[in-house]
Amino acid sequence: MKAQFIPLLVVGAVLATACDKNAGNTAPVVKKEDAIASVNGVYISKATLATLEKELAERAQGQSFPKEKIVEELIQQEILVQDAIKNQLDKSPEVAERLEQTKKTLLTQADVQAFIKANPVTDAEIKAEYESKVGGANGTEYKARHILVKTEDEAKKIIAELDKGGDFAKLANKNSLDGKEAQNGGDLGWFAAGQMVEPFSKAVIALEKGKYTKAPVQTQFGWHVILREDSRAQTPPPLEAVKEQLLPYLQRKKVQDMLTSKRKEAKVEILIPLTEEAPKAEAPKPVTEEVVVEEEVKNAEGKTVAKETVVEEVTEEKAPAAAQQAAPAPKEEKAKAVEKKK
Repeated sequence: MKAQFIPLLVVGAVLATACDKNAGNTAPVVKKEDAIASVNGVYISKATLATLEKELAERAQGQSFPKEKIVEELIQQEILVQDAIKNQLDKSPEVAERLEQTKKTLLTQADVQAFIKANPVTDAEIKAEYESKVGGANGTEYKARHILVKTEDEAKKIIAELDKGGDFAKLANKNSLDGKEAQNGGDLGWFAAGQMVEPFSKAVIALEKGKYTKAPVQTQFGWHVILREDSRAQTPPPLEAVKEQLLPYLQRKKVQDMLTSKRKEAKVEILIPLTEEAPKAEAPKPVTEEVVVEEEVKNAEGKTVAKETVVEEVTEEKAPAAAQQAAPAPKEEKAKAVEKKK
């Protein structure tokens, strides 16, 4: 099966070409002898082909693309770019904004690369970083076993068995909740203190060789009984083994220091709020409730002749008074009423 070319892989080159054409026609003029093809009189440079081949080699993960397919893709790209400019798509606000953003991205990358080229990381800087972070470390590695249980009481019982001469590995196999280590006597192998949670690492460091913790050690995992079997000086890797890892780190550090310095020199004014304002609380609306009350009907002489039950709608402000009128009597008043009846 023939390898299919994926147009999306050249989208970066498409944007870069269009951006150059849009930026005041500042793209370098390509001579015929430096070109791989011509489209309507416009030459496609050998440098463009070389750049695209390099990008594809980095992204394709071993897959190769025939040169004729890559050339044909660049020809199609140029046809589309010319057609877009003919239709003035490069003048549309949306495309113009995207071209401007692409231009800024390319300039940003170019500026960083130029800075790194002008300020290369030296061997002396790599060696100093190595001595500071790797080679100069006087670390210690520990070899230990542990038994993990749910409760402090369980851990204390295991310590009591160890005090009587119990075998640590057998007790670990029998009692430990840590599945993997429970099957090999609680063996944790060699580790640096920083690889373990703090209470565990502190307990290991405090122990002497061949000793176990006399008090249970609590972590977020449960309760531990720990046996320190051995310790040794941590041997750092040689400089050459980590040089390639230190180089990009130091490059990023240089770039960050440069950006920090330029940020301080720049006159920057932030024109938008950086935090969202909390919405203003609305005033509570008055609550309307229906209250059932009894009203007395009196004659001309002022005597009560009847009682009517009415329903009143009251707001929250009126509610306390109305509620007081309709509320049942407190227990003390009820008790007094009962005594009067007696």
